[in-house]
Amino acid sequence: MKQLLISVFALFLICGCAKSQRESSQEEEVAQAVTQLMKGIQNADGTILKDVAADELVYGHSSGKVQNKDEFIAEIVSKDPLIYSSIQLGDQTIKVVGETAVVRHVFTAETLSNGTPGNLKLGNVLIWQRQKGKWKLLARQAYR
Repeated sequence: MKQLLISVFALFLICGCAKSQRESSQEEEVAQAVTQLMKGIQNADGTILKDVAADELVYGHSSGKVQNKDEFIAEIVSKDPLIYSSIQLGDQTIKVVGETAVVRHVFTAETLSNGTPGNLKLGNVLIWQRQKGKWKLLARQAYR
Protein backbone atom coordinates (compact mmCIF):
# COMPACT_ATOMS: atom_id res chain seq x y z
CA MET A 1 0.00 0.00 0.00
CA LYS A 2 2.78 2.39 0.94
CA GLN A 3 4.54 1.65 -2.38
CA LEU A 4 1.30 2.40 -4.27
CA LEU A 5 0.91 5.78 -2.52
CA ILE A 6 4.51 6.70 -3.32
CA SER A 7 3.96 5.74 -6.97
CA VAL A 8 0.77 7.80 -7.22
CA PHE A 9 2.49 10.80 -5.61
CA ALA A 10 5.43 10.51 -8.01
CA LEU A 11 3.01 10.37 -10.96
CA PHE A 12 1.31 13.56 -9.79
CA LEU A 13 4.67 15.30 -9.49
CA ILE A 14 5.71 14.22 -12.99
CA CYS A 15 2.40 15.34 -14.52
CA GLY A 16 2.59 18.65 -12.67
CA CYS A 17 6.13 19.29 -13.94
CA ALA A 18 5.15 18.45 -17.53
CA LYS A 19 2.20 20.84 -17.32
CA SER A 20 4.42 23.57 -15.85
CA GLN A 21 6.99 23.13 -18.65
CA ARG A 22 4.21 23.25 -21.27
CA GLU A 23 2.80 26.46 -19.76
CA SER A 24 6.29 27.98 -19.62
CA SER A 25 6.85 27.12 -23.28
CA GLN A 26 3.55 28.72 -24.26
CA GLU A 27 4.38 31.84 -22.24
CA GLU A 28 7.71 32.07 -24.09
CA GLU A 29 5.89 31.78 -27.44
CA VAL A 30 3.53 34.59 -26.43
CA ALA A 31 6.47 36.72 -25.23
CA GLN A 32 8.09 36.24 -28.65
CA ALA A 33 4.85 37.32 -30.34
CA VAL A 34 4.77 40.46 -28.16
CA THR A 35 8.39 41.17 -29.15
CA GLN A 36 7.44 40.82 -32.83
CA LEU A 37 4.49 43.19 -32.35
CA MET A 38 6.76 45.81 -30.77
CA LYS A 39 9.32 45.36 -33.56
CA GLY A 40 6.55 45.89 -36.12
CA ILE A 41 5.37 49.05 -34.35
CA GLN A 42 8.84 50.54 -33.88
CA ASN A 43 9.90 49.77 -37.47
CA ALA A 44 6.49 50.68 -38.93
CA ASP A 45 6.61 47.29 -40.65
CA GLY A 46 3.23 46.38 -42.09
CA THR A 47 4.33 42.85 -42.97
CA ILE A 48 5.17 42.02 -39.36
CA LEU A 49 1.99 43.68 -38.09
CA LYS A 50 -0.20 41.76 -40.56
CA ASP A 51 1.45 38.53 -39.44
CA VAL A 52 0.92 39.03 -35.69
CA ALA A 53 -2.54 40.64 -35.76
CA ALA A 54 -5.70 38.58 -35.95
CA ASP A 55 -8.16 39.51 -38.69
CA GLU A 56 -10.68 40.19 -35.89
CA LEU A 57 -8.35 42.62 -34.07
CA VAL A 58 -9.90 45.24 -31.79
CA TYR A 59 -7.17 47.78 -30.97
CA GLY A 60 -8.14 50.22 -28.21
CA HIS A 61 -6.19 53.38 -27.45
CA SER A 62 -6.04 55.16 -24.09
CA SER A 63 -7.95 58.04 -25.71
CA GLY A 64 -10.93 55.77 -26.34
CA LYS A 65 -10.31 55.43 -30.09
CA VAL A 66 -10.82 51.87 -31.32
CA GLN A 67 -9.37 50.50 -34.55
CA ASN A 68 -9.68 47.31 -36.55
CA LYS A 69 -6.67 45.48 -38.00
CA ASP A 70 -6.44 47.52 -41.21
CA GLU A 71 -6.84 50.86 -39.41
CA PHE A 72 -4.23 49.95 -36.79
CA ILE A 73 -1.67 48.86 -39.38
CA ALA A 74 -2.32 51.85 -41.66
CA GLU A 75 -1.75 54.30 -38.78
CA ILE A 76 1.52 52.67 -37.68
CA VAL A 77 2.89 52.35 -41.23
CA SER A 78 1.97 55.97 -42.08
CA LYS A 79 3.90 57.15 -39.00
CA ASP A 80 1.06 59.58 -38.38
CA PRO A 81 0.53 60.78 -35.70
CA LEU A 82 3.57 59.09 -34.09
CA ILE A 83 6.94 57.67 -35.02
CA TYR A 84 8.22 55.31 -32.35
CA SER A 85 11.96 55.92 -31.86
CA SER A 86 12.25 53.38 -29.07
CA ILE A 87 9.95 51.07 -27.13
CA GLN A 88 10.48 49.46 -23.75
CA LEU A 89 8.16 47.12 -21.90
CA GLY A 90 8.16 46.81 -18.14
CA ASP A 91 6.41 44.70 -15.52
CA GLN A 92 5.17 42.26 -18.16
CA THR A 93 3.02 39.34 -17.05
CA ILE A 94 1.68 36.56 -19.27
CA LYS A 95 -1.12 34.19 -18.34
CA VAL A 96 -2.01 31.40 -20.80
CA VAL A 97 -5.41 29.73 -20.50
CA GLY A 98 -6.00 27.16 -23.21
CA GLU A 99 -5.76 28.88 -26.59
CA THR A 100 -5.89 32.38 -25.09
CA ALA A 101 -3.21 34.48 -23.41
CA VAL A 102 -3.53 37.68 -21.42
CA VAL A 103 -0.50 39.96 -21.40
CA ARG A 104 -0.16 43.05 -19.22
CA HIS A 105 2.75 45.46 -19.29
CA VAL A 106 3.82 49.07 -19.01
CA PHE A 107 4.60 50.43 -22.48
CA THR A 108 7.16 53.25 -22.55
CA ALA A 109 8.21 54.87 -25.81
CA GLU A 110 10.19 57.78 -27.17
CA THR A 111 8.22 59.29 -30.03
CA LEU A 112 8.26 61.95 -32.70
CA SER A 113 5.12 63.81 -33.70
CA ASN A 114 5.56 66.30 -36.53
CA GLY A 115 9.25 66.47 -35.68
CA THR A 116 8.60 67.12 -31.99
CA PRO A 117 10.08 64.59 -29.56
CA GLY A 118 7.82 63.15 -26.92
CA ASN A 119 7.45 60.37 -24.38
CA LEU A 120 4.62 57.95 -23.94
CA LYS A 121 3.94 55.76 -20.91
CA LEU A 122 0.83 53.60 -20.87
CA GLY A 123 -0.46 50.40 -19.39
CA ASN A 124 -1.52 47.78 -21.93
CA VAL A 125 -3.69 44.71 -21.78
CA LEU A 126 -3.19 42.43 -24.79
CA ILE A 127 -5.35 39.41 -25.58
CA TRP A 128 -3.68 36.80 -27.77
CA GLN A 129 -5.32 33.77 -29.35
CA ARG A 130 -3.66 30.72 -30.86
CA GLN A 131 -4.92 30.53 -34.44
CA LYS A 132 -3.65 27.78 -36.74
CA GLY A 133 -0.66 27.21 -34.45
CA LYS A 134 0.39 30.88 -34.19
CA TRP A 135 -0.28 33.44 -31.48
CA LYS A 136 -2.30 36.33 -32.93
CA LEU A 137 -3.15 39.63 -31.26
CA LEU A 138 -6.93 39.61 -30.87
CA ALA A 139 -7.42 42.69 -28.68
CA ARG A 140 -5.43 45.48 -27.10
CA GLN A 141 -6.54 48.13 -24.63
CA ALA A 142 -4.24 50.88 -23.42
CA TYR A 143 -4.87 52.88 -20.26
CA ARG A 144 -3.22 55.82 -18.55
